[in-house]
Formats: sequence, structure tokens, C-alpha cells
Amino acid sequence: MTRKSSTAAANDTTATQSPTSGAHGARPMRLSYLIGQLDRIVSRRLSEALAQHGLTLPQYTALSVLRARGRSSNAQLADRSFITPQAANEVVKTMESHGWVMREPDPMNRRIVLLSLTEAGNALLGQCDEAADRVERAMLDDMDTESAHTLHALLHNCARNLRSA
Repeated sequence: MTRKSSTAAANDTTATQSPTSGAHGARPMRLSYLIGQLDRIVSRRLSEALAQHGLTLPQYTALSVLRARGRSSNAQLADRSFITPQAANEVVKTMESHGWVMREPDPMNRRIVLLSLTEAGNALLGQCDEAADRVERAMLDDMDTESAHTLHALLHNCARNLRSA
């Protein structure tokens, strides 16, 4: 895939202003603004859906990370869950008290504690995945499957590009 020059990209933006342009020819909403707006809406909707299961969004994210990555240290969990290590400590304490995660010493380094998902945490995560699926289906409601897959791939590429920049 080739990249367009800055001038060509600016011209393309001007030509495609209709869905995102402001009133009376104002500049279109920035992509970063739209992504931020979507993030806040999705976070709010997910938080509401997860609350019905007694789970917060940071807890759901942490449980999902543990399922995807397996055992992780608190620092790894914090980084992969987009929260500070201090916030991760609080999230882990709550999840451990509910029996959703367990701690065990790292066999390679006894100073590190590894967290892992328990059966109860995995079962809860399955229920919450259904709630998250409903939110995502609502978000993609008027898109065909191909467009939804394209959006997923494009967002993945954007995240990869910014991580490597």
C-alpha cells in the first residue's frame, strides 16, 4: 500500500467532508476527535453493560488480558490494560477478593508475583463477553460484514502505526 503526500491527503479530506464537516463549510472533525468520541461512548456503554455483572471496565480489561496472555506480573497487566501500576494494584486486590484471579510466585524470580485467571474469573469473563458483543453489534449495526472487518483491520493498523512511531 502506498502512502499519499500530505497535500494529496489534505485534498482528499476536503473532497470527503460531508459526513464529518461542520456547518457552513467549517473544517471537518479531526479523526483523532472522532476516535476519542467513540472511545468515550464505547467505554460508557461497556461500563453500563459490565456493571450488570458486578464488573468494572478496568477489571474486564484485566481479566481479558489474563485470558489472552496467560500469567502476567502486575506491571505487565497494568501496561496491557492501559492503567497505572497503582490502579492495577487496586483492580487486582478486588479481583482476587472475588476469586477471579490468583497470585503465585514466578518460578524464575521469586520477587515477582504472577497473576492468573481462575475458573470463576473465566466464567464471569464469558458472561461479560456476551455483554461486550452486544455493545459492539450495536456500534456496527448498519455495517455489512465486510465493512466491519475493514474497520477492524484499519483500526488495528492505526494502533500499530502509532506504537511503532
